[in-house]
Amino acid sequence: MQNRVLLIEDDEELRQLLARYLSGQGFTVREAANGRDGLSLAVEHHCDVVVLDIMLPDLNGLEVLRELRTRTHLPVVLLTARGDETDRIVGFEVGADDYIPKPCNPRELVARLQALLRRVSWDRKSEESAARRVGDLRIEPDQRRVFLKESPLELTATEYEILQVLLAHAGSVVRKTDLMQWALGRRLAPHDRTLDMHISNLRRKLGEERPTRIETVRGLGYTLREPA
Repeated sequence: MQNRVLLIEDDEELRQLLARYLSGQGFTVREAANGRDGLSLAVEHHCDVVVLDIMLPDLNGLEVLRELRTRTHLPVVLLTARGDETDRIVGFEVGADDYIPKPCNPRELVARLQALLRRVSWDRKSEESAARRVGDLRIEPDQRRVFLKESPLELTATEYEILQVLLAHAGSVVRKTDLMQWALGRRLAPHDRTLDMHISNLRRKLGEERPTRIETVRGLGYTLREPA
């Protein structure tokens, strides 16, 4: 079955260029030229992944993303202005899974989408369905659900993948390079703060405890602290 991508972009020339390239790479593409139409298509489950421009004429991309996260866990890749770190940070805080700066390389976009979809697909098909627990934190891989003190956590697809890796290695240090590869599906590049932003959001959702549940091991990576 072809993967279905929803492309929400108001620049008609860019949208058509990306749609043609994605179609040529085996994706089924749905298009929306504004935020409201894109939001309607996304919540009606017409896609497997969303490519969302931030600068839209009605609802901006962050508003669309914020509304999406109240209704669905669909993976979302943001299209952001090159060098605009504020949009990227806010996007991750709202619930984006990844971003790519504009003007974007269609080949890189395809690689990002394929990596994101592979992670989601691999986890859903995993033979390991038994729940894992670390203290009051529990994960159910077969349902892709996480519970904190038996209350469900609302995580993005990427946040879930990161937490799943940390849970599997609870008490041990997971190197940033490995966590980036295992959870985000790509290599850690110099000055790339994507992983740090996701970790920051995870810490916030897990509660601002001291010491934090996810500890930074300076110069190495992260570890999920096991309860004393």
